[in-house]
Order: sequence, then structure tokens, then C-alpha cells
Amino acid sequence: MLVAEDDADMAKMYRVALEAKHHTVVITGDGEECIRVYREEVKKLDKKPSRYVPFDVVVLDYRMPKMDGLEAAKKILEMNRAQRLIFASAFVKETLRDSVRELDQVVELLQKPFEPKILVELIENTAIVKELEEINKMLADMNHAKSDDEQINELLNVLKRIQKVGF
Repeated sequence: MLVAEDDADMAKMYRVALEAKHHTVVITGDGEECIRVYREEVKKLDKKPSRYVPFDVVVLDYRMPKMDGLEAAKKILEMNRAQRLIFASAFVKETLRDSVRELDQVVELLQKPFEPKILVELIENTAIVKELEEINKMLADMNHAKSDDEQINELLNVLKRIQKVGF
């Protein structure tokens, strides 16, 4: 998995927690470096069918220098719409609102600060991916008569229910 995290202590926590569960982890310090690494991995997959993704999961710190997580997510999704993304953020409602507005989809969220165990549980719960597809279908059909805040609160509640961890 690929992680973009500008805080060295957090990055170390990611590495230790995930490698202890036998995950391969690539750590980058900002969104720009994350995109460089992702692009290199996409090139390696060039001859494989489009359903392949270079990383099982990309975890993005929402706020980083040089390029924030939202901008990095946009670029990743341009390269591969099927890539699983998780935003790590202290501001989950704002992050969800921005992902809906800017990415036209809901992505997984992890509320900072979090315990390493929560990170591993979220990443290893692959059933979320299928349910997230349903949420994104719901988003496309959502009643536009509701205010943005009502829609975001509804989506946040559904996301909390399916993730079961991270909030």
C-alpha cells in the first residue's frame, strides 16, 4: 500500500502497524511524491488489464504541504478510477464534503488521531469496497432538494455504519 503522510511520527506508526500485519508499505512525505510513486507503478502495469491497481490501498493525509490529499486523490483517480482511497483527517465532515464536491464520490475516512489497530482493521476490511460502490450510486441519485449539510450528514452516517471503525 501507498501512504502519503507529512508527519514523520505518523508515517512511522503507519509503517510499524502495517508491516506487523505483513503489508508492504511505501511511505511518501507529500502529495507530489505520492503521485510520482503512483505514476511509476501505473507504468509497470501498462500491459495488464485496466482492472488492476498498483496498490491495494492509497492512504492520504488530507492536509499536506506541496500538494494536499484531495489534489493527490484527483490525480490518482484520473490514472485509475478503481483505486481504493482512504483519507486520514481530523476534519472528517469537511473531508467528506470536499471528496463529494471535488471527486464526485465518497471515499473512506479515518478520523485523526487514531490507534494503529483501527488503521489495520479498516484496510483489511475489503467488504467496505463493495458497500462504498453502493454509497456512490446513492450519491448519484441523491435528492437534490436536501441541503448540502443534510446530504453530507446522511453520507457520513452511512459511511460510519459500513466502516465500523475509524470514527
